[in-house]
Amino acid sequence: MTAVAFDSPEAPDQVRHRLQPWLAVAIAVFCIGWGGNQFTPLLIAYAQHAGYTRVDVDILLGAYVLGLIPGLLIASTLSDRHGRRNVMAAGVISAALGSLILAIGDYWGFPALFTGRLFSGVAVGIAMAVGSAWITELSRPPFDDAPAGAGARRASICLSLGFGVGPLCAGLLTVYAPLPLVLTYLVHAALCVPVLWAVWNRTAETRSRATSRPFLDGLKVPAAGHRRFLHVVVPMAPWIFGSAAIAYAVVPALVADQLGSWALLYTVGLTVLTLGCGVAIQPVARRLDDVSSSRAVVVSMALMALGIFAAVATAVTRSALVAPLVAMLLGSAYGIAIVSGLLEIQRIAPPDELAGISGVYYSLAYLGFLLPAVLAALAHWFSYPVMLSFVGLLALVCTAVCASGWAQHLEPRTQATH
Repeated sequence: MTAVAFDSPEAPDQVRHRLQPWLAVAIAVFCIGWGGNQFTPLLIAYAQHAGYTRVDVDILLGAYVLGLIPGLLIASTLSDRHGRRNVMAAGVISAALGSLILAIGDYWGFPALFTGRLFSGVAVGIAMAVGSAWITELSRPPFDDAPAGAGARRASICLSLGFGVGPLCAGLLTVYAPLPLVLTYLVHAALCVPVLWAVWNRTAETRSRATSRPFLDGLKVPAAGHRRFLHVVVPMAPWIFGSAAIAYAVVPALVADQLGSWALLYTVGLTVLTLGCGVAIQPVARRLDDVSSSRAVVVSMALMALGIFAAVATAVTRSALVAPLVAMLLGSAYGIAIVSGLLEIQRIAPPDELAGISGVYYSLAYLGFLLPAVLAALAHWFSYPVMLSFVGLLALVCTAVCASGWAQHLEPRTQATH
């Protein structure tokens, strides 16, 4: 079976005249991240004004995981067959469709909101698997002479910025602009139009040729069975977005009764603070990374456990003053974890498996985003202090597991990776 052909990589003299070949891809990743997380601070608005229960809104929060994980796992194989550009463009289109469907969700109800979140999830999956791999490839010669690890940092920073700016704009537009719960989605859909043009016209294709390998064979990622991946990355990955979800989905709901009409803006503030700390600490994460140990991963896990126990204090006191500390701790943990995980997998995977292993990594990471829905469902039987205490203990166990693989199963090759 022969796949559709696509453009071959551009030669060095074709790409050097362009300013930062990775930049258009990074903007697309930012835009998709914006669309994926703009829904988060609006949970309280949907609960207070649209009559949805806590379980309903947490299901909607995690719904896009159902679209995201297939997007992560399949998109990388599709991009190997049809080119990074084609699949990334499809991701931007999916993000725009998701926002347009969410915009009518205020009138068509839960099914429309759920469907819109699925489309947003597919888009985020493509951004994470294909966008991250593409940025990494464009951060290497002949496209760029950036230092080792620049690709991972660029991808994670752009994604995190999108995750932060999206909620900020959504919250402000919902509170101060007309058409609350509608206009914010229309703004994002409009933003996707020039971004789609940039992806199609201002990027360099990095795939050399279409593959004739059967599609199902392309879904196999041997690097996912690497012992270092299993012993260090897998125990950490679900906590990446699990910790972020606690900070800006669980904690704001715990103190919402104390805030009255300020609850939405407070949630926006916690979301931006969490992701802002995640972006700000990423240069530190790169310095913490050590090719001979799991130091950065263990530090991130220790911060996560500390932040979760701070969330327990918030659940007990219901204090809006403690919650920002939780956001800073968990945001910092998120930032270190996402970068350290990307650097680990780049050392593990050969170039041809980079997109595939990125998809597996982010799929595991996004399982943590289901945590708020699980906690909301269990709240009928257990209090939040009890549940969060258990989650904190589980984080400590995972920290110990990651530490046990400190210098184990390292790759014999020592050359620097990007």
